[in-house]
Amino acid sequence: MISATCVAPVNIALIKYWGKRNEDLILPVNDSISMTLNTNEMCAKTTISASEKFERNRMWLNGDEVDFEENVRLMRCLKGVQNLVLANGISKVPLSWKLHIASRNNFPTAAGLASSAAGYACLVFTLARLYGLPHNEELTTIARQGSGSACRSLYGGFVHWHRGVLENGSDSVAVPVVPAQHWPNMHVLILVVNDARKKTSSTLGMQRAVTTSTLLQQRVTDVVPHRTKKLIDAINTRNFTEFAEITMRESNQFHAIALDTFPPCIYMNDVSHAIVNFVHSYNEAAGTILTAYTFDAGPNACLYVLEEHVPKLLASINEAFPNDIAQSVEYLQGIPMTTPSPVSGNDQGSGDSSKKCTNENVKINHSTIDTYPKNLLKYIIHTKIGDGPRQMTDEDSLLSDGLPIAN
Repeated sequence: MISATCVAPVNIALIKYWGKRNEDLILPVNDSISMTLNTNEMCAKTTISASEKFERNRMWLNGDEVDFEENVRLMRCLKGVQNLVLANGISKVPLSWKLHIASRNNFPTAAGLASSAAGYACLVFTLARLYGLPHNEELTTIARQGSGSACRSLYGGFVHWHRGVLENGSDSVAVPVVPAQHWPNMHVLILVVNDARKKTSSTLGMQRAVTTSTLLQQRVTDVVPHRTKKLIDAINTRNFTEFAEITMRESNQFHAIALDTFPPCIYMNDVSHAIVNFVHSYNEAAGTILTAYTFDAGPNACLYVLEEHVPKLLASINEAFPNDIAQSVEYLQGIPMTTPSPVSGNDQGSGDSSKKCTNENVKINHSTIDTYPKNLLKYIIHTKIGDGPRQMTDEDSLLSDGLPIAN
């Protein structure tokens, strides 16, 4: 028996992918750009074992066995990797050997947190390691056929997924823009509003948008090309203000298109809109843009913020969205830090009744920021920009003798 275990990251789109021009090959209607998150906080982990003794292909996802042969996208990824093995003419494992696959996410599945992207990227990357294939652009075309955004999770840092123009999809590939080390102090606070499975899947939402949204075509032809260029420039120059504005406008337009479909797809909820209001009020109170939001197909917010501004942003979140468990490790997950207490009372020596917090010479006047009812947020994940997938050791395996290890 030969095995490989790998982890792959989540990526969150800045320029959104929404809509396919080819459903089978998962070819997008527009380019997209994403930021890869650190695997230490959020990742998919996959172990694949191959053996001549296995009678059939089997797979377990988060502990539950799934129908391997009937999963079209799963089989498409497996065959894509195996065809690449045949083209290379060298394999560490005979293609006739059956596979046992175990995969787990350390974050909620199908809740609008890009679980499918991490999962399929991890599957393809682990298959490549099992068979001995190099990591290259061809793998992104295979991962794309499992879940479109999975192609972006095969690289770290900021990633550009080109829509391509060829009908066979061979030029619809993901390529790195810059590595994580280019902007190492880029952090993210994920405000989890609801980690339940979303009511309208991304696949169905995209289908509706392509066939019914009158706004989508203008976005594809006029908006995305311009924003893509501007965002890449902002990333290359580490211009956070420009980066933040493009990111928020993109999120807003994506959800406008979701509402423009018929019937509409509603992914954000009242708490999501409260977070949007908070971010704009917070930036206005600071007199500069210190954070930016984006929402994928779900109610949970990803707030981009530079590392040096994380403490004051978290303190302001605790002030605006008070929570009974705010001081617990269950509430603030991910990168450890001392949980700031909500701002209260007057700033020492301020001489007025406004509530202020100071950090890096920026004062936030909280009297202009709304306060919301308690316990609207379930928890917060603190993470940062990260690298692409990587192989683990045998000790990290999810399988023992070809069967899942109890979690």
